[in-house]
Amino acid sequence: MRKVKDFKLKKNITTKELVDQMYEAGGFVAKKVGVGAKILKKMIKDADVNFLSFPADIISTGTRGVIKEMVKRKMFDVIITTCGTLDHDLARIWRDYYHGSFLADDKELHKEHIYRLGNIFIPNANYGDIIEEKLQPIIQEIYEEKKVLSTREFIEMLGKKIKNEKKAKDSIIYWAWKKKIPIYVPGITDGAVGSQLWTFKEMHRDFIIDVLEDEHELANIIWNAKKSGALMIGGGISKHHVIWWNQFKGGLDYAVYITTAPEWDGSLSGARLREAVSWGKVKENAKYVTIEGDATVILPLLASVII
Repeated sequence: MRKVKDFKLKKNITTKELVDQMYEAGGFVAKKVGVGAKILKKMIKDADVNFLSFPADIISTGTRGVIKEMVKRKMFDVIITTCGTLDHDLARIWRDYYHGSFLADDKELHKEHIYRLGNIFIPNANYGDIIEEKLQPIIQEIYEEKKVLSTREFIEMLGKKIKNEKKAKDSIIYWAWKKKIPIYVPGITDGAVGSQLWTFKEMHRDFIIDVLEDEHELANIIWNAKKSGALMIGGGISKHHVIWWNQFKGGLDYAVYITTAPEWDGSLSGARLREAVSWGKVKENAKYVTIEGDATVILPLLASVII
């Protein structure tokens, strides 16, 4: 057994030193953060395919910059996320989001044409309006080049199309294109970008987003992988798509999962990684940890250690 060690704080302590002390402190979630950092370090070195999955909400916050940096440094090989990630990532290269409050009056915000996402304020014009204005011409250009695309191909072409935008280098989509990291969005219709694809499709009936081609590509990635790992932030379709496909190679070898959801309701978001072992989605002998907490706090800590 290892002894519990007290934190020894000092002026100008580095994040690495702090996370290392979390591992030794025997604190509850702090210990899990320390374990997660160690698993991620080993995973990035050892696995030949590493997945990153996350939901859209954190892309409305500064945590977008953490994910962008990990993509820029090519720390992961495959990204699986939701349509809202495309929405917020694109909207924020053209317009700003603002600090808000969980306690704001939502009726007043509605009257003022401001969306509230937790404690982030998004003027309507900085989300739906700007996405429609900017995206329709881009989709038209893509359509003229190729009429049938997977979500991965569409997002890749988006990254290329926005390369000359002033804030392109703040974008996850841009860096994924630049570093040749595929992004898959199995729920592509569930968001503003998806709505723009539907709108375009109504006027161009031969335009097709082929989601099954994405599955074909994911199958090839998985079946060629000897060892696989995943950093999964939040649950839902993005997390499940990662663990679902990894069951076909006998499960993930490494996994770190960050969630705020409880497991007592039987939800996928609340399910701890140990449950995935029973499904063969995580190997029995895998190195894994579930970290309970807010990803906007935990992810910057983990990323600053492994970058």
